[in-house]
Amino acid sequence: MVATRFISWNVNGLRACLQKGFVDFYNSEQADFVCLQETKMQEDQADVPIECDKYFNSAEKKGYSGTAIFTSHKPVSVTYNGMDIDLHAHEGRMITFETEKFYLINVYTPNSQDGLKRLDYRMQWEDDFRDYIMRLDKIKPVILCGDLNVAHNEIDLKNPKTNRGNAGFSDEEREKIGRLLDSGFVDSFRYLHPDETGRYSWWSYRFNARKNNAGWRIDYFIVSERIKDKITRADILSDVYGSDHCPVVLEIDIQEA
Repeated sequence: MVATRFISWNVNGLRACLQKGFVDFYNSEQADFVCLQETKMQEDQADVPIECDKYFNSAEKKGYSGTAIFTSHKPVSVTYNGMDIDLHAHEGRMITFETEKFYLINVYTPNSQDGLKRLDYRMQWEDDFRDYIMRLDKIKPVILCGDLNVAHNEIDLKNPKTNRGNAGFSDEEREKIGRLLDSGFVDSFRYLHPDETGRYSWWSYRFNARKNNAGWRIDYFIVSERIKDKITRADILSDVYGSDHCPVVLEIDIQEA
C-alpha cells in the first residue's frame, strides 16, 4: 500500500516564497496535499505555476495571514469557515478539505503576540477550534496540520527556560494543546520520535538562530488517535529554505482516490 503524503509549510508570504524555489520544492516532493499558512495574498495577486487545484482562504486584510491547499485530489466538500463563528471568519486562518476517508484541516493559529496581548482571543479560538474538530472526528478521522504557534513541551524549543511565559510557550497555550491531544488526537512527530531533541520548524530571523539551530517546533501534523498506527512517516524538512519556517511532512496509509 502506498501512503498518502502531506506537506505543511508556513511560507511567510507565498509571493516571496515563489521567488525562493517554492515551485521546484513542490514538484520535487510529489505530495498528495500541500497545505500552506501565512500566504499573505489574495488568490489573484500571483500566478502559482503548478498543475493542481488550488484552494485559498485569504484574510480580509491584504498582506496578512491566509491559508491554502494545493492538491489534485477531488474533495467531497471544502469549507472556509468551518467553525461557523463570525469572530473567526475574517483572517483566512482555516480550510477544511473533506474526502471520502478523512477531514484534512489546514490551520494557522492566531499568535498571542508580544506581551500576550492577544491571548484572550487565542484562548477563545482554541476552545472553539477544539470543539469543531471533535465534532468532525465523530464523523470520520481528522488530519490536522499547520502552524499552531505553540511549542508543546520543553523538548520542542531550544531555550525553554528563558521563553517560558512568552507567546508560543505560555502555560495557557501549552495547556490548550495538551487538552486537544487529550481529546483523542496524536502529535504525529512525537508519536514516532518521542525523545528526539533539536528538531525544530521555526527560527527567528535574528541572532543567527537558524544557523545555530535555536528554534521552536510549532508546526504540526495531528491526527485522530484511531489512525495513529497508520502513520508511516512524520518528519521535519529542516534543510528546506524559503521562509522562517521549514516544511513538515506526514505519510499515512489512508488511501484516497
